[in-house]
Amino acid sequence: MRTVIDLPDDLRAALDRVSREDDLPRAELVRRALRVYLKQRARKEDAAFGLWKGRAVGGVDYQRRLRDEWED
Repeated sequence: MRTVIDLPDDLRAALDRVSREDDLPRAELVRRALRVYLKQRARKEDAAFGLWKGRAVGGVDYQRRLRDEWED
């Protein structure tokens, strides 16, 4: 699929420089950069999964306790 993106001049120039240095088309460099970005982003999302595992109090009970403080 083709996608049109707008790049500021400084990013385009940097992309062109890397394209020449690595002898790769700009499109391939953009694809690679997106893969790296999406992989890093997925790791951040996965890092939160199971945060409450092994805790003495469950997330809902903890939330209720905090909200009970507002009542006092």
